[in-house]
Amino acid sequence: MYTSGQAEDFNVLAKAYEKKYGVKVTMWRAGSEKVLQRAVTEARGGRYSVDVVETNGPELEMLQREGLAQAVKSPHLADIIPAAKQPHGEWVGTRLNVYALAYNTKAVKKDELPKRYEDLADPRWKGRLGIEADDSEWLAGLAAQFGEAHVVELFKNIVQKNGISVRRGHTLLTQLVVSGEVPLALTVYNYKAEQFKNDGAPIDWFVIGKAVARPNGVAVMKRAPHPHAAVLWYDFELSEEAQRVLAKRDFVPTNRKVETPLNKVPLLVVDPKVMLEQQAKWTKLYEELFVKQR
Repeated sequence: MYTSGQAEDFNVLAKAYEKKYGVKVTMWRAGSEKVLQRAVTEARGGRYSVDVVETNGPELEMLQREGLAQAVKSPHLADIIPAAKQPHGEWVGTRLNVYALAYNTKAVKKDELPKRYEDLADPRWKGRLGIEADDSEWLAGLAAQFGEAHVVELFKNIVQKNGISVRRGHTLLTQLVVSGEVPLALTVYNYKAEQFKNDGAPIDWFVIGKAVARPNGVAVMKRAPHPHAAVLWYDFELSEEAQRVLAKRDFVPTNRKVETPLNKVPLLVVDPKVMLEQQAKWTKLYEELFVKQR
């Protein structure tokens, strides 16, 4: 398996699979772009060494468009939320990465928390805000809710008045909230903040408006060297049993049989196909607003 998931999270899932089926799981982990690059490069070179790819939705959609993913039918698909399923059936979302705001509970009082994004222009937030370096789909999700022109002007104003520290990596950004270096982060993954919170760290998270979410998922590769084990993993990861394992790790499963706190939070799930087609636009806009801020 090639995965962009955190090792400590997916080792737990792999052990559950191994215990159930007696099939050993070998994982190679990297960022989503490198996972896609390796899978595509190897296939183009005639090397078929990976069975399953587990990564972000847009990268899986690109894998499908390269003709490398295999359609799989699973009885568990009936339980998966519609936003996580694709018409072509060549990959499926197994969990949602939900963007949330996170704050250090020692550095920020609960009654200080912004109720609207406009509140971030308040002088109290000067030098206290942080954001991840590559969250263009979050920006697209906000634009879908509040209007593109409004969101662009809003964050231009916030950056000009208060500045926003840009950090690369969602886990790093979450750790900086825990340490207090970034008192309030705008784009952490809720599951990682929840994990730290459950371990006793001074962090909590919240959402403003609809929480922007992206499906992450799984694809079985065409010409997989172990096709039966690959399909077995695909089916297993969609099952209620495996989805409960993910939920215990504070992920947001896509199987409707599994309850999570976010089932009661309004979500805006971005369409990976649309994001792939509009990626250049939103990446450019995100970089202009945040990464290249002056």
